[in-house]
Amino acid sequence: MVRLRPRGEKVRNYILRNIGEHPTDIVRVAVERFGISRQAINKHLQKLVSESALTPTGRTRNRSYKLAPLVEWNQEYEVSELAEDVIWRNDVTPVIGQELENVLDIWNYGFTEMLNNAIEHSGGSMVRVTLKKTAVDTEMIISDNGVGIFKKIQIALNLLDERHAVLELAKGKLTTDPQSHTGEGIFFTSRVFNSFEILSGGVYFSHQFAEAEDWILQSNYKDQGTTVYMKLNNHTARTTKAIFGQFSSGEDFSFNKTVVPVRLAQYGNDKLISRSQAKRLLARVDLFKVVMFDFKDVETIGQSFADEIFRVFPQLHPGIELLPFNANEDVAKMVKRAQGHRK
Repeated sequence: MVRLRPRGEKVRNYILRNIGEHPTDIVRVAVERFGISRQAINKHLQKLVSESALTPTGRTRNRSYKLAPLVEWNQEYEVSELAEDVIWRNDVTPVIGQELENVLDIWNYGFTEMLNNAIEHSGGSMVRVTLKKTAVDTEMIISDNGVGIFKKIQIALNLLDERHAVLELAKGKLTTDPQSHTGEGIFFTSRVFNSFEILSGGVYFSHQFAEAEDWILQSNYKDQGTTVYMKLNNHTARTTKAIFGQFSSGEDFSFNKTVVPVRLAQYGNDKLISRSQAKRLLARVDLFKVVMFDFKDVETIGQSFADEIFRVFPQLHPGIELLPFNANEDVAKMVKRAQGHRK
């Protein structure tokens, strides 16, 4: 019995991690993974149900499972005189409960940064915090009734539209109040969680951990305010220090590296061919020492677009290193051509 216990825990952990993708066929998947009988897997499922870690629905062949919420909590606050550290300490920490120190550090950083944004920048009167925790992960939603984060950035920086605001947000070091904020909060928060999403004014921004690119979607439905969604695995070994280190260097650990998702500069079926498109992409990248241009999902670029980024800009900013990656053969040729002209 003692020898089998670690294996049993391994099987149950596997079930919990994979139940989201396999709610109806988790038995088959687990049998293939561990080479044990269906009866043995069903016993592990029954144990997880008895521990309230899983919730079953249906019967026999139609049975499916999902993670059961261990904690569900929500609270609405008036923005006036609200302090994010007090809410974290008095309300959120007891709800999250006992977690690894690095996990609590991540939640502390992300929650206080996002709540502070709602307090100081939303222009709203109310903010709601919702939290749900399962045996695998914890997710949190922070929503306000303000003007909308993308709209505020667009107006403050005189940008083309709210989608353009998302592109600037993805670079980092973006703030509408440079006297009080560095503009690093949203950038690093989006990188440290498993999932990070913002919905505001019909524009949807999403970043998934371990994926270099961000996603933007648009719809005709425009809700008031801003909603931020964060999700984190309860057992991650990730640390805020490690994430900061990926985009920092030097003795002062300054934030001097960024990844620019080039495809976010595309609108619909437009091709990236003009200097004006390139200039929008280059906005504020002179704040960094290393700029990595991610060309994933970019099929082609024009000569003028490439020339503006990889010849004109480096001549004006010789101390900044530009590094293209994920470029297909056609894009790589245009980049090399522009770099060759510079030389």
